[in-house]
Amino acid sequence: MELNRRQLLWAGGGIGAVALLAACGADGDAASPDAAKNTTAKPKAGGTLRVGALGRANAITRDPHGTQANESDYLILSLVYDTLTIPGAKPNTLPRLASSWTSSDDLKTWRFTLAKGAKFHDGSPVTAEDVVFSLRRLRATPSGASRLPGIEAENIKAEGNDTVVLVSDYANAELPLLMRLTTFVVKKGTADKEIEKAPGTGPFKLEWFRGGNARLVRNDDWYGGKVLLDAIEVKIFESPQAMASALLASQIDVASNVGAVAARTAESRKDVQVVRRPNDMAMPIVMRTSDGSPFADPKVREALRLAVDREAMVKQVLSGYGSVANDILGTGDPGYAKDLPQRARDLAKAKSLLTEAGFDLSKTYELKTTEDISGLAEMATLFATQVREAGVKIKVVKQESGTFWDKTWLKGDLYTSYWGTNDSVVFFASKVLVSESGTNETGWKNPAFDTAYRTAMATKDPAARAKLLHEVQKLQYDASGYLLWGMADGIDLAAAAVQGLPTLPGYGRVQLERAWLNR
Repeated sequence: MELNRRQLLWAGGGIGAVALLAACGADGDAASPDAAKNTTAKPKAGGTLRVGALGRANAITRDPHGTQANESDYLILSLVYDTLTIPGAKPNTLPRLASSWTSSDDLKTWRFTLAKGAKFHDGSPVTAEDVVFSLRRLRATPSGASRLPGIEAENIKAEGNDTVVLVSDYANAELPLLMRLTTFVVKKGTADKEIEKAPGTGPFKLEWFRGGNARLVRNDDWYGGKVLLDAIEVKIFESPQAMASALLASQIDVASNVGAVAARTAESRKDVQVVRRPNDMAMPIVMRTSDGSPFADPKVREALRLAVDREAMVKQVLSGYGSVANDILGTGDPGYAKDLPQRARDLAKAKSLLTEAGFDLSKTYELKTTEDISGLAEMATLFATQVREAGVKIKVVKQESGTFWDKTWLKGDLYTSYWGTNDSVVFFASKVLVSESGTNETGWKNPAFDTAYRTAMATKDPAARAKLLHEVQKLQYDASGYLLWGMADGIDLAAAAVQGLPTLPGYGRVQLERAWLNR
């Protein structure tokens, strides 16, 4: 189950947007619209950017359609291979290998037109047949149904040399969003045994790969625009602490996704930049809503939401590197429902709701967690302390990662979760909230929610769809099994000379093709 969880995390890492037009297009220079701008100097060409990224030697993969459990592997693959679309700001889906797309009136059939001049690193042109081969290979992976939901392999076809046609089993106004993450393209007919050597189409070419470390050199023939760096060297680190130390010792130029503890350490250093990517990580408390769970009563779930001091959670768990959330997954979405009342701590009302629900305050309830990522266990402990003031006794149980994902995830009554994808209301609605989802973490089955979501996905007009998705969020806010108290910033540390780093969350963090060195 842990493997499937990781596959799902990566499968959703780049999905987002509720206001996507049915057809759009842009040039390659729009690839990283939110690159950090921290200098007035004119961008200059040249230099090698040394990037540290987290990973474990026993989890290395080179397969662009495999499970990238290591951030280091994912970064390398994202620089070598292009996806059909990429994250942006507004809209938060932009063209990449697909220059434009259109849909049928019923929103089931989508046509993606490939970018002109797109070539593989060996000089051969990218064709629609290459894309079809790649998407079908992706669809055949264990998590293929989650990566390309509603699309069977036989419904992915080429139309001429530059158009790919995808037919969904159901109306899906947001299908282009699904092309943002793992739709890496390789040449048609690439055998599995040759996949590690398959040429990509991206802004960098792989020069060498050793034990999780790699050197990539600029692709001067990249269709997406001019790349300034001569090369990027990626170094694998097993801990954020080791990576941060390497940055402070000038052994690397960027410590990617290094966390709040490292940011605090570096705050006073004038030679180090702290680059914050808002809405990067959601760490909700999951309350099971079915199967006889003690949290099945909506009044109990509302009471726990009201018992939490969100500001204190952000300050203590995230060291202030984050923001208060409002129990809706997808806070970075341009269509996020900011107008819904922000929940605040109200112990009196929480106690009243628990009494009305007949909640047994004499029992001690277990909150299960892991230490997979920094802050999870600390969050659980502080949550237990806070809800005790409402009379609810919680015992935090830390589980080894494999046990947690095998025994607790999707089954437990009360447990922690985390998602590194938070720029899309649609992603979470489809993956963890609709009744039929195989990864419905809370066991929530709400017919009104299901209807609102499906109606939104069948609505072509962006403005009308946005209103429907607002209702989707309102229903989640009112009754789901999630307590999302805050959002963690993604944090990179960088040497002073590094410019143009991306500030988008999720998949956006690996878009380094616009970075440059001011040396």
